Amino acid sequence: MQFYCESLTEYRRLKTKEVSIGGLLLGNYHPIRVQTMTTTDTMDTIATVEQSIRCIEAGSELIRITAPSKKEAENLLNIKNELRKRGYNTPIVADIHFTPNAAEIAARIVEKVRVNPGNYVDKKKFEQIEYTDTEYAEEIDRIRERFTPLVKICKEYGTAMRIGTNHGSLSDRIMSRYGDTPTGMVESAMEFLRIARSEAYHNIVLSMKSSNPQVMVQAYRLLIKMMYDEFGEVYPLHLGVTEAGDGEDGRIKSAVGIGTLLEDGMGDTIRVSLTEDPEFEMPVCKDLVKRYEVRGQKSEVRDENGEIKLPYSPFEYKRRESFPVGNIGGKQVPVVIADLSKMDNITPQHLQSIGYSYDEKTDKWFISDAAADFIFTGHQLLDFALPGTLKVIVYPAAWQEAEDKAKYFPIYSDKGFAEAIEISDKINFVMLDCFSDDTSINDFAYLDKLANNPSVVICLSSTRLNAVQSIRHMFVELMNGGIKNPVVLIAESSWQTPDEHLIHFATETGALFLEGMGDGICLGYNSKAEMKNLRVTGRTYLPVKDFYQFTNNTAFNILQATRTRISKTEYISCPSCGRTLFDLQETTAKIRAVTNHLKGVKIAIMGCIVNGPGEMADADFGYVGSGPGKITLYKGKEVVKRNVNSEVAVAELINLLKENNVWVNPL
Repeated sequence: MQFYCESLTEYRRLKTKEVSIGGLLLGNYHPIRVQTMTTTDTMDTIATVEQSIRCIEAGSELIRITAPSKKEAENLLNIKNELRKRGYNTPIVADIHFTPNAAEIAARIVEKVRVNPGNYVDKKKFEQIEYTDTEYAEEIDRIRERFTPLVKICKEYGTAMRIGTNHGSLSDRIMSRYGDTPTGMVESAMEFLRIARSEAYHNIVLSMKSSNPQVMVQAYRLLIKMMYDEFGEVYPLHLGVTEAGDGEDGRIKSAVGIGTLLEDGMGDTIRVSLTEDPEFEMPVCKDLVKRYEVRGQKSEVRDENGEIKLPYSPFEYKRRESFPVGNIGGKQVPVVIADLSKMDNITPQHLQSIGYSYDEKTDKWFISDAAADFIFTGHQLLDFALPGTLKVIVYPAAWQEAEDKAKYFPIYSDKGFAEAIEISDKINFVMLDCFSDDTSINDFAYLDKLANNPSVVICLSSTRLNAVQSIRHMFVELMNGGIKNPVVLIAESSWQTPDEHLIHFATETGALFLEGMGDGICLGYNSKAEMKNLRVTGRTYLPVKDFYQFTNNTAFNILQATRTRISKTEYISCPSCGRTLFDLQETTAKIRAVTNHLKGVKIAIMGCIVNGPGEMADADFGYVGSGPGKITLYKGKEVVKRNVNSEVAVAELINLLKENNVWVNPL
């Protein structure tokens, strides 16, 4: 086993233990299962049943229902019986927080229970408490005493269990020893797993969720390594990014986190947490999973031991060291390159798609926060004055004809650059196709010609199905060879729907940005790609007439999701469930409408106290349901205003932003 996955150079599923959930088999190379969670009141049996049916018919193979207290846990029997009466046998998962008694009731009724180690026995009071080794051991004994009865019930009834750690709900005890870290997340779950194993109970799935894909990916990888090192085997994994949000942002953040792990063969079931009706999560889940149903191509380039060795840690984020070439590389944020090469006769109006608006009356350009840094026009030279911040990449022949060599830069193949008679003295882009045939690293004969040339920006792409592994392999070779040129990641899509494009782009580039690889991004599509109608959040997702605007926005959203370039407000919004105390979708839309101009501010919108201070994780400000019609406002993890009337809560949130000097008036 290589670090945390079966292979770093080809797609291979991670072997995990087999788990049965009411006869649905999970792990051990079984298909990746997709699931969702209801948002209805659990005490409303018919509403929960009917929403469950909509989710099942949309493709959900597991249905999770919240059981915050004993009465909801008991009502799961009525829900299950009604579903079975209507001919639906999909396994039900009870979601438990804080209430062991509810878990013990539910475990006798449904096929699976989910417990959160951070609040099942321990409490989260946001106090820093120091524990001696003796006190810490006593707390473990207390957990064992309280958790073991549930384990025994699950074992007796054949009920599966998910031990689900959430980044934002680590207990004070874990925080005191490990901090708010992936290591703390893993240890929180491992404590419960060790207790279950001591009772010879193994029908277990684990998860490591966070609203930050960087933290989430590191935690899952570390969990696999720790399970393998300690037990010699790995339990099935439930993948998900908590509070991903809605619309394109939610889909991209989920694809970055979940897709990164799926690429390396990890994950036995997934849930995409969107602030939308749960049935709308299913197409996104399916689009993620179907990428891995057929993986035939392999990158067979290996070292003498059969696998590459990473020259960096996959368990922590550290950006690859590169030197700057112009505004690319070094400590600068990654650049965005818009591919306009398929556009004929580019005019100033066309640049509006990529963040530049031209006013003819004033002869001025207005530049948005999501304005591309470069455009690639292929053979085309532009016949108008460009905005000051925008530069153009063209093929060498066009570059030769360009008068302004400070605005235009050539792009070569590796061989073309090596054989070029004249090159730019400022920036030269050089394309490398990473292992798209059966070449080995020794076949890249031109690497030495561009290695550490102070004008060269390397552009990496791959036509392989396992493009992520192939490009990662090239990064390893660059790092091992001491080659520190900045690198632009290039990804093309041949998929059809907006969701498919988003998932493809976010997975293929986001996975590498999360590992610190990449100083720029360029997204494009081949001639087979189309944009089709798609129903999302109950509205028609209209055909994207301007694919260039779509790819430009997607590029910036990927950088935002990977926390490598912040260009707008970030919303951490829970997907709603039976605990939610207000209309989450409506409230999220209302808050976005008045705050989306705030650059770099993270705002959490949480439906209840369970998903409140815990799941806000690293948010700057929080808007949390605290009772019917009541909202509690947070700054970080500190309560600022309690029980604010929901009718004025958005206005009070704006006041809070103003008080903390992060508010600016919209233009």
